[in-house]
Amino acid sequence: MVVFPMLETHDLCVEYDGAVALQSLNIRVDPGEIYCLLGANGAGKTTLINAFLGFVEPATGSVHVNGLDVSRYPLESKQGAAYIPEQVMLYSVLSGIENLDYFAALATGRRLPKARLMALLVQAGLSEEAASRRISTYSKGMRQKVGIAIALAKGAKALLLDEPTSGLDPSAANEFSLLLRQAASRGVAILTTTHDLFHAKQTGTRIGIMRKGHLLVEFDSVAVSHEELEAAYLEHMRVMQ
Repeated sequence: MVVFPMLETHDLCVEYDGAVALQSLNIRVDPGEIYCLLGANGAGKTTLINAFLGFVEPATGSVHVNGLDVSRYPLESKQGAAYIPEQVMLYSVLSGIENLDYFAALATGRRLPKARLMALLVQAGLSEEAASRRISTYSKGMRQKVGIAIALAKGAKALLLDEPTSGLDPSAANEFSLLLRQAASRGVAILTTTHDLFHAKQTGTRIGIMRKGHLLVEFDSVAVSHEELEAAYLEHMRVMQ
């Protein structure tokens, strides 16, 4: 059976004021995959996320979400994707379920029944008690779960995450990794950026290393040990300096 990519770039180049941010980048994430992208600050990871979201225009090459060219179909391509940033921005005076109600309606154009909203939050790992409390009482990990619930409500086929586990304690990071694996098991394609080699090895099905806009190497996470991944990361960082 032929598997078509959910997220894909073809020879993608992005420039900011004449400076190259992404250079001839080819990347593919299929349904059910979790692609973890490693790299230091300035590697181009966030620029790639922004390209998939249509926030930056390619200088050359193309970006596709669910087979749609993002430049040609900016609105349609966004319908199949959900974005979860490092800091999920929610209304602090509203509860978790009220935030989900609001943002799910924005994403889908319709209001969901309260029972469905609560079921989505529970599926994302929040208790019913927590879902009824104000966001101002939430930890970062709890906010991330609301972000997952919003993606579930939207029916997103692709998740784009920028440093989602930064600042989480080990228990919360592990719980978040489990949520990503559950989403992947339902056929969602996931692209997540990170500085955390442990998170990449624990969570990803594939791992890429970027430096200065270049994708240097890719690994099957099952086929590489943590020690081998760390050695490769350090070697590529040193070579490209």
